Amino acid sequence: MLRLQAPLPERYIEASDDELAERIAAAKATLGDRLFILGHHYQRDEVMRWADARGDSFRLSVLAKERPQADYIVFCGVHFMAEAADILTGDHQKVVLPDLNAGCSMADMADIDAVEEAWESLADITDIERVVPITYMNSAANLKAFVGRHGGAVCTSTNARGVLEWALQREDGPQGRQVLFFPDQHLGRNTGYAMGYTEADMAVWNPRLDLGGLDEKTIKERTFLLWKGHCSVHQRFQPEHVRAFREQHSDGIVVAHPECSHEVCELADSVGSTDFIIRAVEAAPAGSVIGVGTEIHLVQRLNDETPDKTVVSLDPLVCPCSTMFRIDAPHLAWVLEALVDGRVPNRITVDPDTAHWARVALERMLSIT
Repeated sequence: MLRLQAPLPERYIEASDDELAERIAAAKATLGDRLFILGHHYQRDEVMRWADARGDSFRLSVLAKERPQADYIVFCGVHFMAEAADILTGDHQKVVLPDLNAGCSMADMADIDAVEEAWESLADITDIERVVPITYMNSAANLKAFVGRHGGAVCTSTNARGVLEWALQREDGPQGRQVLFFPDQHLGRNTGYAMGYTEADMAVWNPRLDLGGLDEKTIKERTFLLWKGHCSVHQRFQPEHVRAFREQHSDGIVVAHPECSHEVCELADSVGSTDFIIRAVEAAPAGSVIGVGTEIHLVQRLNDETPDKTVVSLDPLVCPCSTMFRIDAPHLAWVLEALVDGRVPNRITVDPDTAHWARVALERMLSIT
């Protein structure tokens, strides 16, 4: 998805860290309760220090909904997160993304045109009434709306199993025999394995190929049709990273995010969402060395905030999320000072029809889990 962020004025680019901090603090004080800054776990520390709440994408959107007194929701995250906040918050609230170029490569791997084309192809060769579309939270609003319209639901990395079990055992219509899961194949695969399924029950749908690169027999027989998408950060983790960590730390603990490959998750001591990883680090005994398979800013923050433990990235190159990394103190200062001046830059809005059906899919998820 093409997004264009205008270059910042020189006064923000050339400002020192202390100057930016003073300007951000002053703007926050001026806006008071009218402002609510959300910070996703993967954000830079220079941004997170100003967050009024921090968490994963859906939790932050819910918190924004619970702050109706805030006229401005500044979401320090990526585009799909700001969309979710706009869907859930009131009409009087304006959601702002400090840098429009802060997107999500995974979310962009499943666009609405490709998903609708896949759905039409499936309808030509199978009973589409028995196919349940499930989209990960890390997807655009129009994909959330798509699953809402077609009887599916959204899921998070925390509740993916519950949503998939519902999809395959639903009682409100023809029993779902198949799931079309997008955009992250790894979350779908790891969740399927946790439910007792195997690779023989799964097939990867490649949207660049006719019929996803599959034959009709495979499409009809597989329970999980997994969209060929991935997180560019989590896919970096490899089994050799886990083995190298264990060679160096024989008593070390390995925790991986379910967006990592199944081969990595098989070798980990535990697998779970961002919040799960945070709790796992907190629960580990003092003196533990914990190798974590997730984005580096969270890993470093966990290490800093748990001085009785050592928390390291499993990836020695410690690659950050390049799109999350776009939001920095200059962009935050620019946005906040614009709000003080009565301007609302980079407002993220979702049209009413898309918002309605996306909300249906989100509420369906909440009713399931």
